[in-house]
Amino acid sequence: MINGMPSRRGLLKAGAAVAACIAGSQTISAHVFARTPLVRPLVFGHRGACAWRPEHTLASYAKAIADGADFVEPDLVSTRDGVLVARHENNIAETTDVAAHAEFADRHAVRMIDGQSIAGWFTEDFTLAELKTLRARERLGTFRPESQSYDDHFQIVTFDEIADFVAAEAAARGRVVGLIPELKHSTYFAGIGLPLEAQFVAALDTHRYLKTAPVIVQSFEVGNLRSLHSVLDGRPNIQLMQLTESTETPADRAAAGDRRKWGERLDDAGLAEIASYADWLSPFREDLLHAAGGKPAVSTGLVARAHRAGLRVSSWTFRPENRFLPSYLRDTRGEESRNPAGSIADIRRFIDEGIDGFFTDDPALGVEARARQADRRI
Repeated sequence: MINGMPSRRGLLKAGAAVAACIAGSQTISAHVFARTPLVRPLVFGHRGACAWRPEHTLASYAKAIADGADFVEPDLVSTRDGVLVARHENNIAETTDVAAHAEFADRHAVRMIDGQSIAGWFTEDFTLAELKTLRARERLGTFRPESQSYDDHFQIVTFDEIADFVAAEAAARGRVVGLIPELKHSTYFAGIGLPLEAQFVAALDTHRYLKTAPVIVQSFEVGNLRSLHSVLDGRPNIQLMQLTESTETPADRAAAGDRRKWGERLDDAGLAEIASYADWLSPFREDLLHAAGGKPAVSTGLVARAHRAGLRVSSWTFRPENRFLPSYLRDTRGEESRNPAGSIADIRRFIDEGIDGFFTDDPALGVEARARQADRRI
């Protein structure tokens, strides 16, 4: 749908059991997948609730759902045997105990991924069975002591396992929970013979829950979303989200010789092009509200322009520690300290700007920020 006109993917089927109340305040119903701005924004549990549990574990997803997230996010990469697993990057050096496994010492490698030389251990060098011998660890260490206390408790999980888990949680709680997976490094994985998209579509076809529950597919690349648009168009429960960051170049476009950064692509013509294959635009937060010099953030106008192009808008990522807040919202307790009030105030600025969804490491704070601000969006 462009400029308010319905599209074939614009509405969820009425019988999809998607009118359940989310956290007492947000309803996933037919309007969620219309291409009009949402009255109240959706809360996306970023890697689950990774402010409290190691990211991309079932414990993290469980915490996010319990805290009221409307959607949970699995970032997807491939194993050597072609299984989709949830890790933020295919390099698992910082998020697992792989370095402590002497049997995998010789798997340490240096890879060129999306134009960058990266050292570590990579999922594509391990079978699923081998990855299952590892345990997840907190990436931010001392910033998140509670999450760090769960180091080595939880397995790496597959997308299939996440789909089953979310379906079970939704059934137990009597409300629909959406999934918002991101396909990571698609061009890289295709180049080594492990394309992500076919496995992903197969999962959508396999799981009954994924045939009706809201699913938003994200990527920083363009070509994979265009391809998925042609494959998935007509599935009313699925939408596509183009991730952007003004200072970065999409990896697939760079590989094709087009070095323009996202900041050069988001004029009105570029937004119209994105709207031809995607339903959402999700820029880095600074590209929507820019804060500098200790002063309150100033609008860039991108939310309004994207809405005029027929796109919904989300942003990333809202984190509760002082280190990640604009300087004017930080308190005096040090950069590693949690600042819930500052985080809620931060999110509220973006809700005022008109965003339709947002990624947060702490979904409970996101739900609270939305509840406090709801009267301004009705």
